[in-house]
Amino acid sequence: MKKIEISQEPIELNKLMKFESLVSSGGEANSAIVGGLVKVNGATETRKRKKLMTGDVVEFMQESYEIVLV
Repeated sequence: MKKIEISQEPIELNKLMKFESLVSSGGEANSAIVGGLVKVNGATETRKRKKLMTGDVVEFMQESYEIVLV
């Protein structure tokens, strides 16, 4: 599992995906989320602005990412 370090929480799911280059644009992030391609803590997440906190796990494209506050 890869770790994604954030400097403040919460961070919105679509922004995290864009800033960490999991997708190439915000629009692509929104499409992936609304299309049911993203899971947060094991459950499919369709809210683009889902607030993520330390310890949350995001799954996308067969990869897992744990949110860590630095």
